[in-house]
Amino acid sequence: MSRTPLIERLAAAIGGEIYIDVAKWHLYLRDAKLHTPLAEAFLPLLEQGEVNRSHVQAVLQEVSVPLGGGQVSLSLDRLVPKTNQDSLLELLNRFRQDDL
Repeated sequence: MSRTPLIERLAAAIGGEIYIDVAKWHLYLRDAKLHTPLAEAFLPLLEQGEVNRSHVQAVLQEVSVPLGGGQVSLSLDRLVPKTNQDSLLELLNRFRQDDL
């Protein structure tokens, strides 16, 4: 069975709910084109079982986001607010229960 539909559904959920906060502006991960790489990183973890806060933080730390035309890069865990990281954790575990 192809995993593509699962990745697409997970990416759509992540992209529509999770955002980067920059100067109190919310840039949703769908608009930043970061939702699909995150879905691809999280799906294997979800297939292994429930995801916890340390899993979320580890994956977010792995994704580097270039800012200012590449002058500086920050990991997603520095750009996604903690409350939104909690929302991501809930979203992932809800997806695991409902879609896997």
